[in-house]
Amino acid sequence: MKKRLTLICILIALVLILCSCSILPAATLEHMFSPQNSTQQSGSSYPQNDTVVISRAEYEKYKQFSEMTELIDIIDSEFYEEPDHEKMMDTAAEGLMAALDDPYTFYYTPEEFQAMLEDDEGNYVGIGVYISADYTTQLCTISRVFEGSPAQEAGVLRGDILYKVEDDLLVTADNLQEAVNIMRGVPGTEVNVTFLRDGQEMTFNMIRKEVSVNQIESGMLDEQTGYIALYQFAGHCEEEFEKALNNLMDQGSKGIILDLRDNGGGWVEQARYIADFFMDEGELLYLVYRNGKEVHTEFLTTNGKVDQKIVILVNELSASASEILTGALRERAGATVVGTQTFGKGIVQNVHPIGSRGAGCQITVAQYFTPNGYAVHKNGITPDILIEIPEGDTGMYDFADLQHDVQLKKAYEVMQEILKEE
Repeated sequence: MKKRLTLICILIALVLILCSCSILPAATLEHMFSPQNSTQQSGSSYPQNDTVVISRAEYEKYKQFSEMTELIDIIDSEFYEEPDHEKMMDTAAEGLMAALDDPYTFYYTPEEFQAMLEDDEGNYVGIGVYISADYTTQLCTISRVFEGSPAQEAGVLRGDILYKVEDDLLVTADNLQEAVNIMRGVPGTEVNVTFLRDGQEMTFNMIRKEVSVNQIESGMLDEQTGYIALYQFAGHCEEEFEKALNNLMDQGSKGIILDLRDNGGGWVEQARYIADFFMDEGELLYLVYRNGKEVHTEFLTTNGKVDQKIVILVNELSASASEILTGALRERAGATVVGTQTFGKGIVQNVHPIGSRGAGCQITVAQYFTPNGYAVHKNGITPDILIEIPEGDTGMYDFADLQHDVQLKKAYEVMQEILKEE
């Protein structure tokens, strides 16, 4: 009985958390529903072994979960095997989030939440690829292969489609996290991964090993032009960016080409930190919540921008925080945008730890707009200068390759024209 009440209370607390309701702590709920907390009222006598007294308001709040408690009763009393209550809780939580019908809102099991935190820190054991998921097509595309990784050694290329993990998991955007969990593991162990390239299947047997992820690469393209590739708004990218920018300015940079291609986003605060180098005081973005309320004070930049011209490179996989930074720098810092139409993810999420087992959730909380009021969501950002990658180009060229990278070459030409005008 104690176990069932505990599970019910945890489930109720989880539901109320995810529904943004005002709640009591789970421990308080369990205590409230415990037999020891029963009371006598109006001279009536109640059995003290299995009766609970709560207020009418509390009853109305919690009775909506009666079907859930009935299901738990039936499972506990009739299921032919001992039920796994933790798995039941995880599945119920996943269902609650899935019912919101938002691909960016979901529940993390304790294992998934830990993996997400490891991703953010940039160190993990796996095969060494960065995967961009398209929730419209459900395709999962390799957008980066890390130097010295098992994937690079096997011959995986940027642009390959992650198709299957082991023999039975066909990978989609919806089950990508499950695929990632399988590809990770213990150093020295094997995993079979199948990719699609030009419609042909390629299966590689790879040995997992520790992968260290750098979020920034930088260098001078000539005496006046600095180049910074920012791969993800994660880890300590803002610190890496500041160090790279200062190093380029020390070498005489007058203009920065900021490469956000294939950057699927990350933490908005890191985008604000980076924008602060190039913008004076103002808005990075503003948020609109479901009640229509606009918030213009959450992500602000300060005075003190550096004296650098800016050209930004984007493509169809530049999303979220990448689009936030691109929109703000174009509107408020005079940046020129080169490349292809961006992804169009104009919503922001909060991440919360849940419960005491190490679980978590990510939930969409608002739509964002650029400082001038442009809605990025489902629209993307249109470059000032459109240039497509030639057909058959895998994008697997060396860093800062002005000879083969046609988009970077165009961005460089644009920067030369801007600097000539100075």
